Parts: sequence; structure tokens; C-alpha cells
Amino acid sequence: MDRPLSFKLVAICSTTKARASLMKLRHSTVELPVFMPVGTQASLKGISPDQLSDLGCRLMLNNTYHLGLKPGQEVLDAVGGAHSFQGWAHSILTDSGGFQMVSLLKLAHIMEEGVRFLSPHDGSPMLLTPEHSMNLQNSIGSDIIMQLDDVAMLRSVRWLDRCIKAHKKPETQALFAIIQGGLDERLRRLCCEKMVERDTPGIAIGGLSGGEEKPQYCKIVSLCTDLLPKHKPRYVMGVGYAEDLMVSVALGADMFDCVYPTRTARFGNALTPKGVLNLKNRQYASDFRPIDSECTCPCCAKNGWKITRAYVYHLAGKETVGAHLLTLHNLHYQFYLMREARKAIIQDRFPQYLRDFFSTLYEGRMCKYPRWAVEALRTVNVDLIGGQSLDILESKPVPVLGHNIEPDIGNDSFSE
Repeated sequence: MDRPLSFKLVAICSTTKARASLMKLRHSTVELPVFMPVGTQASLKGISPDQLSDLGCRLMLNNTYHLGLKPGQEVLDAVGGAHSFQGWAHSILTDSGGFQMVSLLKLAHIMEEGVRFLSPHDGSPMLLTPEHSMNLQNSIGSDIIMQLDDVAMLRSVRWLDRCIKAHKKPETQALFAIIQGGLDERLRRLCCEKMVERDTPGIAIGGLSGGEEKPQYCKIVSLCTDLLPKHKPRYVMGVGYAEDLMVSVALGADMFDCVYPTRTARFGNALTPKGVLNLKNRQYASDFRPIDSECTCPCCAKNGWKITRAYVYHLAGKETVGAHLLTLHNLHYQFYLMREARKAIIQDRFPQYLRDFFSTLYEGRMCKYPRWAVEALRTVNVDLIGGQSLDILESKPVPVLGHNIEPDIGNDSFSE
């Protein structure tokens, strides 16, 4: 292919802003909307590349910061990149390393030049600049690479310009810009305008999933998807809960990633259409049903391994195979959820798919539906509660998406 990424819209929901599309990358063609599992250290804990491929995954995420520390750029260059290193035949997206500005903030100092880290491994200093991030991601050889960004919106635009200039493999690796601006609509609009001008192959919406309440999250995602090009993929970073995925697809987003399905598996939690099962609970000790009787993953399928809830209870927290089994199950659930959503968009029945999804998840109890989701979907013409007043919804605190991040626009001007 003569471009690192080609994008084709297949269908657009006639009611919501949901889209079904195809994204062709160097190593695979990816059906959107898509959930990308996170393999921080070039692997998903407990499962092999073949198992991940068999689940239908065609695009996974690696972490530039951690791979830059270990195995290091010299090893990646010697082996020919992460695909060879980890035995993965399909596509990879790498983050820029910028997320560690937040997750390792006590070890980082942010300045215009870049971010100075102290390694969590041995305390040694590391300076991550836009140029170094591009250089590392070029060595990793990922199909999609992300600009180094910052919650300071103006700085992110300047850093994108530096990333574009430093990117040495634009013919094989697609660089995505990242929209910043906190919860300020004016800043988000301005950032969208500036980033769209740079004409990168795809665009991500960043600075969310970090502490804001979900109504604010939905408002910013919807604003940005209205402003971003229709002929490019839109990636909302750090999203993995089932409700968040479905609402975000309805608001016009295409790509998502999160550690949630794999991390929660290690705590004994199974994702199902009816909610999360904590299989470490004693009530499952003699429950010989499948994890989910409707699931077709290798653990649950009638012609599969016939893993029971009782067996996972027996293993959870004691044997690594328990986490392995639940990781396979949870990833299968996430991929199935997105495939079914895509099918519903193509068949133009996505609004009904949303109603069925929430009805199943909350067992038909509309009063339990999250208010934020009902309100967000009403903005795209889907009414989950059939015209009833929002007063029927139970009053409860709105869950947040992580640790709070204060928006920062920076103090100086754009360098055009």
C-alpha cells in the first residue's frame, strides 16, 4: 500500500452518529468500531499472540515508554521492531509515552523541551521529547503512532509539529494527532481546528478518562466528533467499560483502548451482557454453569473447554490459569460487543441494539439506567426510557473515570 492508512466508511447510522468503517493498515485491515486491548510490555498478560489472534483481534496497543526502557531501542532495532519481537502478525498502535506524565507524575517534570522521567525500574533519568518519542515509535515499527501530547493544549499543537518533522517513516506508520483542551469547549474547538489543519491520517481525543464526570466526557466527545473529518478514524483514548463504549460509538467515535478487561480478569471478574460477575465470591463455589451460557469464547462455548464458574472460583487468586481463562473470556466479550454494534450500524438498527444492550445489562429495570447515558443518547435521538421523565431514574452519584486532571492551556502562543 502506498499510504500507511486508508479509511473507508461502510455505513452511518441514520439516527445516531455511529459509523461502521474499514481501516487498512500495513499489517491488517481493521473493522471499526474497534476495541484495542492494551499490551503494555508488548504482551497481554497470560495469553499468547495466537490466542489473541484467534479471538479476532487485529489491532492491539503497546506502550512506547515501557518498551523504550525495556527491551530498549537497541534490541528493537536489532530484531526489526515489535512485530518480530513479540510474534504478532497483525497491527499495533503505540502510545507516545505521554500518558506516563500522569501515571508517573511524581517521577516526571514537564517542560517545553519534553518530559524528564526517573525510571521506575532503576531511578535513572530519561528525557522524552517529541523527537525521541517518534524515534522510539519508528524503531517499534507500530502501524499507528501517537504524537507526544500534554494536557497543555497549546503545547500539544507545537509538539505535533515537532513530531511530524521528526517522523522518519510516514509511508508505513500513520501518525495520529491528539485533541486536548480539558473540559473547555472553546479550547477543544480551537484544538480541533489546529490539529485538523495538520492533516494527520487519524485523530485521537485525549485528556479524558481521567477524572471528569461522565456527562462532561460525553459532551466533549460529541463536540469533537462533530468537528473532526468524516473521512478519518476517530480514537477516544482510555475507554473500556461496556456502557462507555456503546455511548461513545453512538456519539461518533471509532476506536477505543483500555486495560480494564484484562486487569479486571486478574481480580476474578468476568464481563457478561448482564454485568460483572466476581467469581471470587463464595456463592460460585458449587456453581457448575458456564461463566456465561450465551458466550462463544473457548471457556464457555458448548464445544469449548467447558469451564465452570466453580472452577474459576477454585483458581481465582491462587493459580495464574484462572486469570488466563478470564482474560480470554473478557476480551472475547469486548470484541463481540463491538462486532455486534458494527453489524447493527450496517443494518441500520443500532438504536434498537442500544435499547437491547441496556435492557439486558440492567435486567429491564429502567430506573437503574445511568442518567448520564440516557441524557447522552437523547442528544443523538435515542430514548432509552420511552419518553418518560428522567425523574424515574434512581438518584445516585455519577461514577468518574479515574483520577482528576486539571486542564492547562499553557502560557505562550502557537508557533505556526
